[in-house]
Amino acid sequence: MRAASLDSHLYEEVEADTTALLPAMLIVVVVAISKGIATLASSGDFLVLVIGIVFAILSWAVWAFITYFVGTKILPSEFTHSSWGELARVTGFAQTPGLLFFLVLVPVVGIYLGLAIAIWQLVAMVIGIRQALDYTSTLRAIGVVLIGFIPVMVLNALLIGLAT
Repeated sequence: MRAASLDSHLYEEVEADTTALLPAMLIVVVVAISKGIATLASSGDFLVLVIGIVFAILSWAVWAFITYFVGTKILPSEFTHSSWGELARVTGFAQTPGLLFFLVLVPVVGIYLGLAIAIWQLVAMVIGIRQALDYTSTLRAIGVVLIGFIPVMVLNALLIGLAT
């Protein structure tokens, strides 16, 4: 709840908690299942759900690495100190709003709910990245998130292409 409510203090706690990697990965998996429920409802193919979970974990790990690299090597502030693990934990928890992705199944408004949830996740990602990279500028965190978003979307498109 705290991650979804965009509590910046939670992201600081997750950044520092080395035991939070498994819970972060579980969030990624459960979000993938939530997305998969919607896909399963339309396709009826259980394999799509399994592939979606694998892709979600891979995308999460890659995005954590990209945000780590961009945030610490390309756009660091004078206070930036971070690791891949910190960013993996934070980006995993930032996916929490995605637990509601099954709501895309709601007739008429589902597509709009899906878009709102995706934007909510991006906002959570910005807050988490800002905290993990010790930025004082939200704009810098937005830049890191957007720079990481593009290659992750390309990777997802490639993975989906390989799976179909």
